[in-house]
Amino acid sequence: MDTSITNEIRSACAAIARKAKFVRIHEDRIGAYAAVLPLYKAASPELDADRHFIGAEAETVAFFLTLDSINFGSGYFPHLRKRPGMSGYFTVASSLTDHFRAHGPFSADALATFTAAGCTNLFGQTDTDDVVRELMALFAGALNDLGECLLNHFDGSFPTLVAAADGSAETLVKILAAMPFFNDVHPCRNLQVPFHKRAQLTAADLSIALGGKGLGRFHDLSRLTIFADNLVPHVLRVDHILTYDDDLLARINAGTLIPAGSEEEIEIRACALHAVELIKSALNAAGRAVTSQGLDYLLWNRGQQPHYKAIPRHRTRCVYY
Repeated sequence: MDTSITNEIRSACAAIARKAKFVRIHEDRIGAYAAVLPLYKAASPELDADRHFIGAEAETVAFFLTLDSINFGSGYFPHLRKRPGMSGYFTVASSLTDHFRAHGPFSADALATFTAAGCTNLFGQTDTDDVVRELMALFAGALNDLGECLLNHFDGSFPTLVAAADGSAETLVKILAAMPFFNDVHPCRNLQVPFHKRAQLTAADLSIALGGKGLGRFHDLSRLTIFADNLVPHVLRVDHILTYDDDLLARINAGTLIPAGSEEEIEIRACALHAVELIKSALNAAGRAVTSQGLDYLLWNRGQQPHYKAIPRHRTRCVYY
């Protein structure tokens, strides 16, 4: 029996999708949709080298563990002061990249004592509103958790943490999920629904950044699911693979926050994840090899296009995406 963490994610999301009340997957459209996806864009994921720090192995590992520990806040991003032409994510990533290029990695001790004021300065968010101040406090908490995890279990060493996974992306997910903000698991209809968005993304980021070598080599990377957030579901809805309940869609279009952990929010993430699994299965059955991770990369980047950005997507304030 397969009891892997990614199988648990897939099983729980499939169960939610089967009984979903607010989100519908149009399974009859999956085959045609899959057939026209530009899979070459899923084959070789890349990181934006201008906005992500890539250096020696140890420093690169430090960067992505630090970045992915705070890779959340999409529900707060409409309030974030963004760099010109950049999204909220790239504003955060670029700010951290600038620090690494100028000063190198933060030590575990520095992370363990990082403050909200330090985050405000690091990410250029002075003179902002209470929403952004809340996000900066959450960023500080996430960095504190990472620093304490490193100090308490890995001799303060970023590479030691990744090495403890012994080349397994799933093991790395379990290690990271011991930190509260990485523990992306939610109760819904008598189920515990895991997503582990950022923990899975950390393994993928390390693999891409390090070229699949050294601490970036994971023998089970193909087992990863999509990194369930609010953008891939949006793309699938705009592309008519997902349909939302009228009231839910009206709230999203009005900019109303969808509460974290609500049935609607869990269904959006779970149905998107399960829909991508169906797309992957259709492609694999047609002899076209693709991974969930590759499809996530393709769909996430599709969501950067103006057509998708012009349509409201759901916003939830949480520490998971």
